[in-house]
Amino acid sequence: MIEWTLKKLIGTKNERELKKARLKIARINELEPRMKALQDEDFARETARMKQEIQNGRPLDDFLFEAFAITREAARRVIGQRHYDVQLIGGLFLHEGCIAEMRTGEGKTLTATLPSYLNALSGRGVHVVTVNDYLARRDAEWMGRVYKFLGMTTGCVLHELSDKQRQESYRSDITYGQNNEFGFDYLRDNMKFRLQDYVQRELNYAIVDEVDSILIDEARTPLIISGPTEDSTDKYLTVDKVIPGLVPDQDYTLDEKHRAVALTDDGIDKLQRKLGVGNLYAPDEIETLHHVEQALRAHTLYKRDKDYVVKDGEVQIVDEFTGRLMPGRRWSDGLHQAIEAKEGVKIENENQTLATVSFQNYFRMYSKLSGMTGTADTEAEEFAKIYNLDVRVVPTNRPAVRRDEQDVVYKTEREKFEAVAGQIEELHKAGQPVLVGTVSIAKSEVVANFLKKRGVPHNVLNAKAHQREADIVAQAGRKGAVTISTNMAGRGTDILLGGNAEVMTKSAMGPPPEPPLSSSADGEPVDLTAYQAALADYEKRFAETTAKNEELTKQERQEVMAAGGLFIIGTERHESRRVDNQLRGRAGRQGDPGASRFFLSLEDDLMRIFGSERIQSLMERLGMEEGEVIEHIWLSRAIESAQKRVEGHNFDIRKNLLEYDDVMNQQRRTIYKLRRQVLASGAGVPLVEYEEDLKTRVKTRSERVITWADFREMVLDAMDDAVVSLTDTYAATRSSDTWDIEALSAAVKESFNLEMSFEGTGNREELQEQIYQAAEKVFTAREQEFSEDFMRFLQYRYLATIDQLWKDHLLAMDHLRQGIGLRGYGQKDPKQEYKKEGYQGFIQMLAAIKTQFVSQMMRVQARSASSAAEETARIQRQLAQQQKKAVEGRADAEGKLAEPIAPPVAQRAASAASSDAPRVGRNDPCPCGSGRKYKKCHGANEANP
Repeated sequence: MIEWTLKKLIGTKNERELKKARLKIARINELEPRMKALQDEDFARETARMKQEIQNGRPLDDFLFEAFAITREAARRVIGQRHYDVQLIGGLFLHEGCIAEMRTGEGKTLTATLPSYLNALSGRGVHVVTVNDYLARRDAEWMGRVYKFLGMTTGCVLHELSDKQRQESYRSDITYGQNNEFGFDYLRDNMKFRLQDYVQRELNYAIVDEVDSILIDEARTPLIISGPTEDSTDKYLTVDKVIPGLVPDQDYTLDEKHRAVALTDDGIDKLQRKLGVGNLYAPDEIETLHHVEQALRAHTLYKRDKDYVVKDGEVQIVDEFTGRLMPGRRWSDGLHQAIEAKEGVKIENENQTLATVSFQNYFRMYSKLSGMTGTADTEAEEFAKIYNLDVRVVPTNRPAVRRDEQDVVYKTEREKFEAVAGQIEELHKAGQPVLVGTVSIAKSEVVANFLKKRGVPHNVLNAKAHQREADIVAQAGRKGAVTISTNMAGRGTDILLGGNAEVMTKSAMGPPPEPPLSSSADGEPVDLTAYQAALADYEKRFAETTAKNEELTKQERQEVMAAGGLFIIGTERHESRRVDNQLRGRAGRQGDPGASRFFLSLEDDLMRIFGSERIQSLMERLGMEEGEVIEHIWLSRAIESAQKRVEGHNFDIRKNLLEYDDVMNQQRRTIYKLRRQVLASGAGVPLVEYEEDLKTRVKTRSERVITWADFREMVLDAMDDAVVSLTDTYAATRSSDTWDIEALSAAVKESFNLEMSFEGTGNREELQEQIYQAAEKVFTAREQEFSEDFMRFLQYRYLATIDQLWKDHLLAMDHLRQGIGLRGYGQKDPKQEYKKEGYQGFIQMLAAIKTQFVSQMMRVQARSASSAAEETARIQRQLAQQQKKAVEGRADAEGKLAEPIAPPVAQRAASAASSDAPRVGRNDPCPCGSGRKYKKCHGANEANP
């Protein structure tokens, strides 16, 4: 009651933010006359002036009103679109690092130009993240005209680009691209061996379009770059032959709710007989068990034409959120190979993880993050907890008048599709366009077949027809049009009632004539007269045809509006309410009329898996008979309750992934930082780094040049730590009586290639100093003899050591993750165990990197300066080839969620990690999280034992 009274008196938080925003909009509008008075050439000059003033130290926010006003005027002149006031509000929210919820059709693409331009004035780059390559290319070309008019550069990161083209795109003021491309470029950059080969610059500011799809839905699976292993694929075929003989419920149990399948005792006995295995769970059969489990998942949980399609002899994953194909992406941990065996196509080798990052941790690296979507408010809590992002709802430009009808439920799926086809036929005859939403390719084709029987013309938009996507969606609002789509999230094309005149013209006329080469084969200039004439004729006919089509679409628009506007039919409730809302949101844009209704059956996956018992009992109480349809508010509430349970389950998956990846994130950032510091040594290029306060999430930015002198200190630090590690092993106490001098001498010979005697050494500090000085003397002699060539050789040797041991550590962490769930049976928290053992393994790896690097350095044979340079070049070529192979390796689409059994390697890794924690190196990051070296933090006053 008190909360309700306060909201009535002072308004909700969103209302208060809107009130503040409207005051700022008034100031932007006051500048409009001044902007209209500018000449076209003045816009680029104004941009250059603001950029210079910001470089000189003026805050970005000082130019907010001016930047928004000039962008609005530029858009009006260049593309004929003037930002509405509500779009200015959305732009303000984006600039403030929030999520702007804007209804479909309210112009999110144009809205993003405002904060993009303002933040690009800093010169540090802006990334506009979309859900697919088509939208990235379209938006970069469309909005790029506005930015070019303003004197800004625009780039676009697409799948097919080379590294050089990617560099050019990232160095633009504003860069458009698909979310996976940004993430994979980050991983690939941190596998490279020259700083100048990095394609990304600092992660400054990102605007994420369809933010709920990218940061919520797709965040369930991490991005993984893997390289192929040498394992044989024969076992997949052997195991696949016996899986179809298993009987459901008798040989295995299937839990569709949690997407889990488990063998029963009968199933285990049957498989052991067929495979000729004595005990499937014996340690030496652990690999066979792994193949069995993945084959079982492939046959029971992964459906053709829903989760994947077979195209050109390859298994291609279907994106569950957009219905699009993801060529080149593979499921990990042998699952993809199991599905290839199931479908009888060529089985590729398994992969080993080389680099991985979750979407959550990638996007949290940006110094400022914002997003926009039509549906975010339902996930506001998760955005706040995970990304520290507020969700603010932007009002529509015109009041929404769409009519959302109650769901109707049928007993069987067949009855439901009959009813859907009947409703579509009636609407089509009345001239009302219909958009039909389905949850899979297979269901799209079922609806299409029902419509074919009734003779209703229609278009199907799914992973098999994604090339025609834009044209199909653009014309979905024509009179009597029927469009079937697997998912409407991130389609990016507005459905205009009456149709889109320009798209109709392009479809009828095709592309414009291609320009000839600038010179002939003999180098003579080519006469462009014929091409220019053909182009002028094309443009004239294009304008004439478009004018005719505009008259046609205007007339159709009136007829469609009279018929009731676009009618949305959902053939099944999705797991997420947001996806249903995205489908509904396609109707009623900009105040247009429209309606929506969902047709459901008790055989639908959501109803059957998540809501069956409650809804079934409800049906019985209501007395539902075969052929009857029912619509009731109780039913809608029961369905919404089922969706909430699924959303909660999916949130748990994302949270679980993030908690595990947070452990890896700190390790990944430490290794990548070390790698960049080594790479930057002697390059003369400023290295930009961010440090984040984990509690406040405030990021501080630093920029410095790392010289060879700095690298020399890094080498000496590594040497110092290697010496300490060695003496901790063989001379762990103050008293020399307990030292193993013989073993220490042998270890020094092994690790440092030094013959040393330690007789008469009084204490451990003297011992360490004696070894260190002897090693430093050798190092200094090599340095003086070979100068920079020696340092460059050490640079690449250091990188090679880091990469090899990091790769091994990732494999060990994969195996630890797979088996860590078993710790729960011992009354231990698996996440805490993973965190503890992962940290111990990481500290061991850091120590191993330094020890191994120093050992290699001390074995360098002095021959000649030229041979040192040649050796450096050889190592550089070798590393570059390794990196090329890694990048050419497949990028896995699915993260490895916990499996019940860990391979023997994992057991050994877990066993090693569970031993006493190793000593933290004095130059390692302090475990307290301060960001300082251990010797300058908690290790400063550490007493010797």
